[in-house]
Amino acid sequence: MIDNTEQKLKQLRELKNYTQEFVAAQMGLTTRAYSKIESGDTKLTINRLNEISKILEIDPISILEFDHNHVFNACTKDDEDEIVEENNEPRLTKKLIDQYEQRIQHLEGEVFFLRNLIK
Repeated sequence: MIDNTEQKLKQLRELKNYTQEFVAAQMGLTTRAYSKIESGDTKLTINRLNEISKILEIDPISILEFDHNHVFNACTKDDEDEIVEENNEPRLTKKLIDQYEQRIQHLEGEVFFLRNLIK
C-alpha cells in the first residue's frame, strides 16, 4: 500500500512512463539525487513537490491524495467493459492506436532530450 509521498511520486512517474533520469534532468539534478528523493533519503520540500508536479503534469494536491488502488480498479473496470463489448473491435483498435501514439510521442521527447544532453 502506498502510504508516503515519495512512493506516490515513483508510482506516478512510472504511470507517465518517465524515467528517473528524465525527471532528474528536468529538475537539474543528477539521477542519484532524484532517486534519493523517491527513496526518502532526501527530504521532499514543498518547492521540490511543486517542481515534480509540473514535470508529471499533475496538481501537487493530487499527488498527495494519489491512491494506486483507484488506478488499478479503473483499469480493471475498463478491461471488464471491453470483455462485455468484445464485438466492438474498432473501439479497442482505436484505443490501442491512441496508446501507442502517446507512447511514441513520449519516447520521441525523451530521445530529443537525451540527444541535447549529448551535444
